[in-house]
Amino acid sequence: MYSEKFQSSIAAVAAAREKNIALEPERMTAQQKEDLLAQYHPDYKQDEFAVLKIGPNKGQKVPIELAAMLQAHSRIKAGDVDLTNPDYETDVLIIGGGGAGSSAAIEADEAGAKVMIVTKLRIGDANTMMAEGGIQAADKPNDSPAIHFVDAFGGGHFAAKRELLSKLVCDAPDAILWLSKLGVEFDKEQDGTMVTTHGGGTSRKRMHAAKDYSGAEIMRTLRDEVLNRQIPVVDFTAAIELILDENGHAAGAVLMNMETKELLVAKAKTVIIATGGAGRMHYQGFPTSNHYGATADGLVLGYRVGAKLLYPETLQYHPTGAAYPEQIFGALVTEKVRSLGAKLVNVHGEVFMHPLETRDVAAASIIRECDDRGNGVDTGNGLGLWLDTPMIEAIGGEGTIEKRIPAMMRMFGKYGIDIRKEPILVYPTLHYQNGGLDITPDGMTTNVTNLFVAGEAVGGIHGKNRLMGNSLLDIIVFGRGAGQSAAKAAQTAKVGKLTLDHIEKFEQEIASANIDTNEVSPKLLPNYTRRKNEN
Repeated sequence: MYSEKFQSSIAAVAAAREKNIALEPERMTAQQKEDLLAQYHPDYKQDEFAVLKIGPNKGQKVPIELAAMLQAHSRIKAGDVDLTNPDYETDVLIIGGGGAGSSAAIEADEAGAKVMIVTKLRIGDANTMMAEGGIQAADKPNDSPAIHFVDAFGGGHFAAKRELLSKLVCDAPDAILWLSKLGVEFDKEQDGTMVTTHGGGTSRKRMHAAKDYSGAEIMRTLRDEVLNRQIPVVDFTAAIELILDENGHAAGAVLMNMETKELLVAKAKTVIIATGGAGRMHYQGFPTSNHYGATADGLVLGYRVGAKLLYPETLQYHPTGAAYPEQIFGALVTEKVRSLGAKLVNVHGEVFMHPLETRDVAAASIIRECDDRGNGVDTGNGLGLWLDTPMIEAIGGEGTIEKRIPAMMRMFGKYGIDIRKEPILVYPTLHYQNGGLDITPDGMTTNVTNLFVAGEAVGGIHGKNRLMGNSLLDIIVFGRGAGQSAAKAAQTAKVGKLTLDHIEKFEQEIASANIDTNEVSPKLLPNYTRRKNEN
């Protein structure tokens, strides 16, 4: 199935394997990392960004594709719906049915609030389900939240909001305990001790996992708990506009049935945005590891009512997306593969970087190796580099791959590639939205009362880069926190007259700024329809 050049490169990797296993590549200095990122990381390509002309982040840059959505027309006019006769009324309205939304729903329900989840696909259709490698928590004797903080703060280029990152790391051990009590089956030793491993940028082994199905196992458990509690879930229904009351407080959302396009009104005392990421925006044309609905909807909804964004110009390109075969192009190859011992190797069989550098540094290193140094492997659909998976069993013994990363083995096995015996080809894939809506530690947006945010739609938790395992952690910590805070706020919230006046105000801003656009937002779903003149 491989060309002669492919086979020659695989042979070079195999020939160098024993030497490469023993090789200990040096880590880069801080200056080397900064220089590398400035030249090769997609976040630093100035011509791929646009300056916002309107809204609370006016004058700041964001990816061109995101700017088009943030400065687009609403899908509706205020007169399209009757706000005086809501279809739904609840205390806490949660927009999004992934890990963050489900965690929020469970805690809000536990606090006695009336809760409803609305999600444009189905509950569990989210990036949470697709997360593989694990969840960080400093709960071992040689570790501490303080050390976890230092690792994450440095990995995020010292840009994280300290109060958010402090909450993340300090609440992490309890998050693991909470998930365990709900029924998550984490990997354990025979004596019951949690199995933990390193991730990129970690100084301690604090990655808890359920093989390489970690996100799916967590989402399964959260979904079951939501359904067991009989929390209402409105599937295949998207929030297309937030509703404010006459005091400017969040008070619900306009919903659209994804099949019939029927418009519905949900009135609420508090609202939680938990809409996830933006991979399906395909910034800069990159493939993505994200689920089908990841189109930055929450950022658009919040921005249009005046909520500020933090670090919207920063994205995470996971260094190891599948580059071959074409059928799984962009699919996530978990960082756990590298934490188990596999190293990145170029076309000549040479290790060119430390395998556990932070994700942004690793992604930039791969791009440099392929584009600048000419050491990439031609896949027939672009370039890639080898991730030498047979190293794992050479180090850990026969059966390690099937035991620790069975999903990876099966994903490639479908296409005749046995990762126990041959390396796999990878290239960076659009993975995570580092930036998002700006919140306080209780989860509320900094400038819209009773509007809370949790999960990937939040900005500032991780700074300008995220370490492996901190996303599954943040959906639990901040999902739970938002649910608790929203339920508490709902107890005293007095909802005034509902209004969609912000739609017309935003239209006036578009006109005043001379923005010529036919776009409407939120995007909701990607469009992969080919035009007639495309091959």
